[in-house]
Amino acid sequence: MCYPLPVSGQKLVELSQVLHAKNTAGEFTPDFSFDMDAFYGTYGDRKNAQGKAYYEAMNIMREDEEGRRQATALNFSFFNAPQAVFLFMPVFGDSVRTAGDVGMYAQTFLLSLAARGLGGIPQTSLGFFAQTIREVLGISEEMKMLFGMSFGYPDANAPGNRTQVDRVPIAESVTFHS
Repeated sequence: MCYPLPVSGQKLVELSQVLHAKNTAGEFTPDFSFDMDAFYGTYGDRKNAQGKAYYEAMNIMREDEEGRRQATALNFSFFNAPQAVFLFMPVFGDSVRTAGDVGMYAQTFLLSLAARGLGGIPQTSLGFFAQTIREVLGISEEMKMLFGMSFGYPDANAPGNRTQVDRVPIAESVTFHS
């Protein structure tokens, strides 16, 4: 059901150039809505804490608009990874179950990379350019893009890779019944 499409080499370079241009022009073409302001309560707090930790690891303060723009632009250079994969899906009903399947596929893919000494990063931001990516890669309109993932050997010295985000105890995120 999931349509993973790996991209590397010159095609990845071409796609990167197009994504940078579309981002600069503000030409977003997402298949699904994504509203960062919709995160409420503890979910919003966790989202904000992750963003704060990430930007602080790169010495980018909240008021540094140019630094934040450059950090965001790393997504469109695929964090200098040699490969990226784009996860597309057909639409069935409200798409929740299909999107869940794609998420499980992505998690398994990331675990497989880690087991081989590789690293990957899911990139929701790539989904904001779904139509652009479909056009560059020749993907059918009926396939809808959720997100992409860049992958390769991790650079331990990359500031973003030094981000430490606190995790809530499992008892706070799982309800146990016996």
